[in-house]
Amino acid sequence: MELQSYRAEELFEWVTGAGHDFTLLDVRNNEEFGRFKVEGPQLSKMINVPYIEFIELEQESVAKVQVPKDESIRIVCAKEGSAKFVGEILANNGWTDVRYLEGGIKTWGNMLAPKLIASQNGYKLYQFIRPGKASCSYGLIYENKMVVFDPSRNIDFYQSFASENGSKLIKTFETHLQADYISGSRLISSNTGAQIIGHENDFQGAAFVYEAVSDGEVFSFSNGGPEIKAIHMPGHTPGSTSYLLDNQYLVSGDMIFILSIGRPDLGGKAEEWAKLLYNTLKTKIAELNDNIIILPGHYIEWSEANSEQLFIDTLGSIKQKNSDIYGIQEETEFVNFIKKNMRKQPDEYAEIRKVNAGLLDVDDEDQEIMDLGKNECAASMYAPN
Repeated sequence: MELQSYRAEELFEWVTGAGHDFTLLDVRNNEEFGRFKVEGPQLSKMINVPYIEFIELEQESVAKVQVPKDESIRIVCAKEGSAKFVGEILANNGWTDVRYLEGGIKTWGNMLAPKLIASQNGYKLYQFIRPGKASCSYGLIYENKMVVFDPSRNIDFYQSFASENGSKLIKTFETHLQADYISGSRLISSNTGAQIIGHENDFQGAAFVYEAVSDGEVFSFSNGGPEIKAIHMPGHTPGSTSYLLDNQYLVSGDMIFILSIGRPDLGGKAEEWAKLLYNTLKTKIAELNDNIIILPGHYIEWSEANSEQLFIDTLGSIKQKNSDIYGIQEETEFVNFIKKNMRKQPDEYAEIRKVNAGLLDVDDEDQEIMDLGKNECAASMYAPN
């Protein structure tokens, strides 16, 4: 019998929903596995036995699997072939339910899961969860128009989603010049004519056409619908801008997270940008209503998701959860907090910023490599002990 495959979308359902009992076998090398792995609230059994060991020491590697032969095994590797090879070995050794991930880990890294946040007043608001990057982008649909916020490079998803919902993509809003993943705005604009919106403090000098957004500027759909108000919130970057939707939901980018705030050192100006961030906390964010629902650009861990598995929370709740940050009352103390929590940013972040500004062209394979792996954009939680 030919070995069966499974898709990243199925894996997402299994690791986030109850009732799917399986062991995930990752056959990438130890370094790749340690850097980036599949995560999910219902994923309880995962083991790492490198593919090369199955080649060199087949029976010893089979013994390391230690999964009863009547239980399910789902295998993941870098590109698909190694997982299929190992799966055939396990099938030949008596396992009856073995499948391999189509396309390898990159399909998990690029996969987007749409979740409905709200359907009201004639519009629909979606969160697009990217579990491989622990990031979120957003889509807002009113009548037959759709705008997206911080799209990833998986542009086929956004274009298909718009089409399936009878909508045309008309705008992409960038909360800042991304450093941790490659933005899809340029390709979406090229394919659909959608207008790119971003702040000139981040995008000045970019090698593509965009509309510079101003603090307080309000965008609307052609026939009414929810207003989108830009709020300049420098700190994570000088141009960081959040977008208030219908005066209820704030797409906060990398400024406000559920369990942290955005780190201000990715541009190499940690102290200068930390002061900007502190000022934003004490002015722009402090002025917002605590009942506003925050839509963050990233999450740190799955425990942040609510009962509907959405990564959203009220600003008031977030302030309470991060009282050690929001409670700092002196700029110097805040800058010291940032310095204490600083750690080296991934080497590829500087190159990703150039790609997102249109100043560096890399082929699709190199983009896959640069874009893979969990984000490190929070100012705390990842710092070394």
